[in-house]
Amino acid sequence: MKITEIKQGTELFDKAVQVFWGQWGNEGNYKFYNDAILHSCNTSEEIPRFYVALNNKSIIGTYALIRNDLNSRQDLWPWLACLYVDPEFRGNEMGSRLLEHALKEAARKGFSKLYLTSDLEGYYEKYGWTHLTECYGASGGSIKLYEKSTSLNDKP
Repeated sequence: MKITEIKQGTELFDKAVQVFWGQWGNEGNYKFYNDAILHSCNTSEEIPRFYVALNNKSIIGTYALIRNDLNSRQDLWPWLACLYVDPEFRGNEMGSRLLEHALKEAARKGFSKLYLTSDLEGYYEKYGWTHLTECYGASGGSIKLYEKSTSLNDKP
């Protein structure tokens, strides 16, 4: 498996947009995912960035590092979003490897913490993520907010 950042103008770009949208989008927001990924390729800023895990040339996993995960905690960033592992590859530490890659990327970009929201029970805790609090979406519902140190502060 190889984890790579999505770049514009490669054959991976269109495939990646399809996978992100297919897993996280709906019939009305393809342009949202295409535009978000396109502009992540063109910015000189460290985030947003979108990543895919490849097995040969097939996308078998995804994640993104983004500024805002569309919740009430606008004071926190960066966010880990869109973590996905193809069902055929689950149970082989793929999720763990993607999480570790995200933490290393965030540290490399100078961030000391990474945040995420999830309604999964127990998944992120087993990888050392701390349930920090609840946050709220625009619809008013709440969701668990997690944080984890990127270990940037732990280095001499």
